[in-house]
Amino acid sequence: MAAVDLGASKVTCFIMKPEGVRRADRTLTCAGVGYVQSRGVRSGAIVNLDEASEAIAQAVERAENVAGVNVQGVTVATSGGQLTSSRVAGRVSLGAKPISDNDLVRGIQAALGQIRLPGRRAVHILPIAWAVDGQGGVRDPRAMFGRTLSVELLVVSISEAVIQTLAASVERAHLQFEGVVAAPFVSALAALEEDEMDLGAVCIDMGGGSTSAAVFSGGSVVHVDTIPVGGQHVTQDIARGLSTSIAGAERIKTLHGSAIASANEDREMIEAPPRGDDPGAGPVVAPRSLLKGIIAPRVEETLELLRDRLKASGAPLEAGAGIVLTGGASQLAGVREVAVRVFDRPVRLGRPRRVPHLADAASGPAFCAAAGVLHRSAFGPREAVSARALASAKLRREALDPGANPVAKAAAWLRENL
Repeated sequence: MAAVDLGASKVTCFIMKPEGVRRADRTLTCAGVGYVQSRGVRSGAIVNLDEASEAIAQAVERAENVAGVNVQGVTVATSGGQLTSSRVAGRVSLGAKPISDNDLVRGIQAALGQIRLPGRRAVHILPIAWAVDGQGGVRDPRAMFGRTLSVELLVVSISEAVIQTLAASVERAHLQFEGVVAAPFVSALAALEEDEMDLGAVCIDMGGGSTSAAVFSGGSVVHVDTIPVGGQHVTQDIARGLSTSIAGAERIKTLHGSAIASANEDREMIEAPPRGDDPGAGPVVAPRSLLKGIIAPRVEETLELLRDRLKASGAPLEAGAGIVLTGGASQLAGVREVAVRVFDRPVRLGRPRRVPHLADAASGPAFCAAAGVLHRSAFGPREAVSARALASAKLRREALDPGANPVAKAAAWLRENL
């Protein structure tokens, strides 16, 4: 199993194999990891197909060399494509018999019939709430009795054109495109604990070109959103403010950057390489306080934009819900403290906890998305989220095909997986 996290700053490939025949007994074993600097990607979108394809091929090749296997296809995690989510509800009448798999499928079908996504494609369709006779909080309604069954679905969608471009970039790397997943969702699957999913949490994936969020409540993901601002914008601000190159700004940000004030920063000087190739130009010298003054406003603005988007969406944020930060940009010093101030909630740095035995170099917050893709593929929606996440890729494809009748096949899938 192989996953590619296509980001604006790096492209990562994880190759893993699930050990164990039954899903309940499976564990993930890391076979190979490879990553390279991203090219041809900006703000979560591909802007140069050839460069993006080459970066994907190189990352996969490095992972293949470590794993000693050849990869045929990959699943891609992305936060681009104007990633967004919406909720639809379906309601069906019941008879005198206990609720069966077919009743669940009829409820899902009733909700699917309300989905309208012109120019977009659904990448996740997840039941997030069941209710019998208006009584919510039902984890698994099968075998219960009632007059009506209701279901609420979360539909996460991406621009159709973006998916086609992603598929083309993967195919140009001589790989099979096996699908696309929302990066904040799979990052949450890798980083969140079960208690956090049940009690409520927000996983904020801070990438190079975008910052995205997945909101969990009651064990299910209830909202996904993204803004096209990320760590690369901080780097560009530094390059402009200090009149240095992009590479020099990235190095300074990594070595000396911080989003909060520190002692003696007015007297501590930093050096940056000059912009251009003039051999007579000396290095740019500036106090570290100037660097902090560039970084802090951009980080605070990014988190405030996301906070306002979440508030405007009406996503159910639990009173005690915490914030979990993932993604490479979350590792910048002081980001956690700024997030605490902006959201007024407890904040921690997330790591791919659900995929054990990773090397230290691949176990940081920047690798949560790739690890989450493999966790979801190995264990399925049931183990990854809750018993309410019933829609597999096969069920979604059949259910969204107007010429197909998925009831019988979906019922068989439900019996096998639940």
